[in-house]
Amino acid sequence: QAQIVESGGGLVQPGGSLRLSCAASGFTLDYYAIGWFRQAPGKEREGVSCISSNGGYTNYANSVKGRFTISKDNAKNTVYLQMNSLKAEDTGVYYCAVYPASVQHLCIMASRFFRSWGQGTQVTVSS
Repeated sequence: QAQIVESGGGLVQPGGSLRLSCAASGFTLDYYAIGWFRQAPGKEREGVSCISSNGGYTNYANSVKGRFTISKDNAKNTVYLQMNSLKAEDTGVYYCAVYPASVQHLCIMASRFFRSWGQGTQVTVSS
């Protein structure tokens, strides 16, 4: 059974770091674009980052550029989101999602394209 499981969330002080993991089972990420999204209380879900199926293309929301890094480990069938210099406004539930990639060297950071979603992991940035 295909499944996506996020982990790595938690409570961190402003300026701190966290690494989120998105582990896929039942299918291989080699043929899927992967995205990270987040939703803060009372706000719309927003795209954070995405990575193409071949891992060669990445995209980031302007609010996280230079602070977050998305990467992919094909051997572990896992995608990571390294989050540095965290701010209070990064607080929210972070979701991993995938869609079958017809183009291997691109990803589209729009939720309507993503078909399968994980359950989310909470990230709280607070002193």
